[in-house]
Amino acid sequence: MATYEPQGDQPEAIAQLVEGLRDESKQDHTLLGVTGSGKTFTIANVIAQINRPTLIISHNKTLAAQLYGEFKNFFPENAVEYFVSYYDYYQPEAYIASTDTYIEKDLSINEEIEKMRLKTVTTLLSGRRDVIVVSSVSCIYGCGNPESFHKMAFTISRGDRYERQLFLRRLVDAFYTRTELEMHPATFRVMGETIDIMAAFGEYGNHCFRIEFFDKEVEAIYSIDPTTGQKLGELDCVTIYPTNLFVTSQDRIKQAVTEIHIDMEKQISYFDNLDRTVEAQRIKQRVEYDLEMIKELGYCSGIENYSRYLDGRAPGTRPFCLIDFFPKDAITVIDESHVTVPQIRGMFGGDRARKEALVEYGFRLPAAKDNRPLTLGEFEMITNERVYISATPADYELNKCEGIIAEQFIRPTHIVDPALDIRDNEHQIDDLVESVNATIRRGEKVIITTITKRMAEEVSRYLDRLGISNRYIHSDIDTIDRIRILEDLREDIIDVIVGVNLLREGIDLPEVSLVIILDADKEGFLRNERSITQIAGRAARHTNGQVILYANSVNRSLIQSINESNRRRWKQIEYNFENEYLPAMARKSGSGQRELLGSKKETTVDLTARPIHEEHYATPMAAEAMSTYTAERPLTELIAEAKEEMEKAAKALDFMAAAKHRDRMYELQKQLDKGKK
Repeated sequence: MATYEPQGDQPEAIAQLVEGLRDESKQDHTLLGVTGSGKTFTIANVIAQINRPTLIISHNKTLAAQLYGEFKNFFPENAVEYFVSYYDYYQPEAYIASTDTYIEKDLSINEEIEKMRLKTVTTLLSGRRDVIVVSSVSCIYGCGNPESFHKMAFTISRGDRYERQLFLRRLVDAFYTRTELEMHPATFRVMGETIDIMAAFGEYGNHCFRIEFFDKEVEAIYSIDPTTGQKLGELDCVTIYPTNLFVTSQDRIKQAVTEIHIDMEKQISYFDNLDRTVEAQRIKQRVEYDLEMIKELGYCSGIENYSRYLDGRAPGTRPFCLIDFFPKDAITVIDESHVTVPQIRGMFGGDRARKEALVEYGFRLPAAKDNRPLTLGEFEMITNERVYISATPADYELNKCEGIIAEQFIRPTHIVDPALDIRDNEHQIDDLVESVNATIRRGEKVIITTITKRMAEEVSRYLDRLGISNRYIHSDIDTIDRIRILEDLREDIIDVIVGVNLLREGIDLPEVSLVIILDADKEGFLRNERSITQIAGRAARHTNGQVILYANSVNRSLIQSINESNRRRWKQIEYNFENEYLPAMARKSGSGQRELLGSKKETTVDLTARPIHEEHYATPMAAEAMSTYTAERPLTELIAEAKEEMEKAAKALDFMAAAKHRDRMYELQKQLDKGKK
C-alpha cells in the first residue's frame, strides 16, 4: 500500500472497523467521518489489513472514477478494477399510455468502459484475493450468469491437441468475430494453420496473440503487434474470455427459444381473450423477429429482456449481477451511504413501473420484468459484510450497525468544523450583504443556499445590483453552464454562488470560507439535520470557515445540527490543543487545467476531495458552448473532431469532459441534419 501514515483519529477508526469486520457476528459497520478527514484513506488501510476482495460502491460514476484513481494509487500491486455503466448516452425503452407514445431504446456504448467491465469479471473469476472493484450502483443490475461466463472461457497451451474447427467454433461462441481485414478488439483472423486473435480486454491489452497449429497440435503461441504482425514474445498459454457478459451455451439458447415461444403463445392468448388484437399482433411480431435473430446470431436487440430464459432462472427470481462474481467473504463498502443506499432502494421501483407498461401493451413479454436491478432486500441478502461511509449517516445505516459507529473528526489539515451562527430573519439581506462583502475583501468565496429556484434568482439579481460578482445554480441551468460557474468561482472570476440543493455532497471548493443558509428553519428535505450538516461542510475546508443560518425560530433540526457541530468542534479543538497543531489550508488542485474532476491534489493531506454530481453532466449542452467552433470548417469535420475528443476523454475516465464533447457532437449533428432537409 502507498506510504502514507494514518493521522489524527484515523488509527482508532481503522482499528475499530478492522475489529468489527473480523467479528463474524456483525455484518454492518459505519464510518462517520467529517468532510476532509481522509475517509478514503481510512478504508484503504482497513482493506489492507483485512485482505479480502472488496466492492466499493459510489452513487455516480464520476465519483467512482475518482475513487478508482485513489485506490490505484494506494494499491499499485493489487488488482484494482472499475465497473460502471458503459453507456455514454442511454434512453430506455418505454411506453406512455396517456399519449400513446412508444419510445425506442437509444444508446451509445463506451467501448473502453465495456472492456473494463469485462476485465473486472475475469479478474474476479481468476481467484485473486487482492481484488478491489470500484463501482457505481450499476453493480446491482443484471450482467449475466457467472457460471455461464466461466464455462465459455477456455485456456489453450503450447502442446495441446485441438481440432482447429472446434477451436474456431469456440471463438465464435465467445462472441469473437472473424475478419480478413484490420484487426480490432474481439476479432480473429485465419491464415491456414495460423490464427491471430485480438483480445477484447485484460492482461493482453490491445495486443494480439498468434496461435500456430501443426497437425492439430498447438505448436507455438506468440504475442504480436496488431498492426505489423511482428512477434513481441513467446507465450506458454493464453486464456480466451468471452467478449460479452451475457453469454450462454448453444443448448441453453435452444431451450430458451422454446420457452420464449411458449410464453409468447400464452401472452397472445391472454390478449385475444381480452379482445385486444393490437397488443396480440404486436407481441407476436416483436417476439418472432427476436427469436429469428437469436437462432441465427445468438443474440438480438434488447436480448437482456430475455435474460431469465438464457440464465435458466425461474419466473420472479432476481437476475445475476456483479456481486455474484465475488467470493462469499467479500466486503462491500458503500461510499456517501446517505445518498447511495436510497439510490439502491429506488432503482427497482422505477424500473418496474416502466416494464409493466411495456408488458401491459404488448411490447414485451412478462419475463422482461425479471431483467431488473436488485431490491434493497436482495442486495442485503447477497452482500456479506457492509461498511457505510458518510459524514451524515442515515437512520438505515445507524439501525443496521445498532448505533455502533467509528467516528473520524480530525482532519489531516487540522481545520476545525465551522461554527453554526443562527441569526434572525429580520434585516437578513442587509446582514447577508455585509458578511459577503467582508468575506470578499479577504479574498475568499461565498456560497448562499435558498429553498426555491426563484429565490436563488432574486438574490442573485440583488447582488448584481450591488456590484457583487455572482451566479446562481439550479436544475434549470444547463450542464456545461453549471460546470463553468463552479470553475469561475475557483478561478476568481466570480465571488459568490447562489444555489438550491446542488451545493452539497461532492463539491470540493476550498476557496469557500462562508456558507449562508436562508430559511434554515423550514423543515423538509433541504432543511433537516443531515442536509444542513452537508451544506455546512462546504466551508469546512477553509481555516476561516463560517456558516450563517437565517431563521425565525430554532426547530428540532437546527438544535440537532448545532449539538452535533459543537460535539465535533470540541473534539477537533481539544485534539489540536493537546498536540499543539495549527490548522493549515489544503492547496488548490493542479495548475493550468480547469478542473472539477477530483484530479490528484498537489497536497498529500486532503485525501477525500469529491467532484460534482453525475446530474451535472446528464443534460443537453448549452447553445453558447457551440461558440468554440467556427463556421468556416465543415460540420462533418467538426463532428468527427468532437467524437474523437469525447472518446479520448472517456478513455481517461474524464466523464465531464466526455459529456461536454458528446453534447457538442449531438448539437453539430442536429445542425447537419437540419441542413440536409
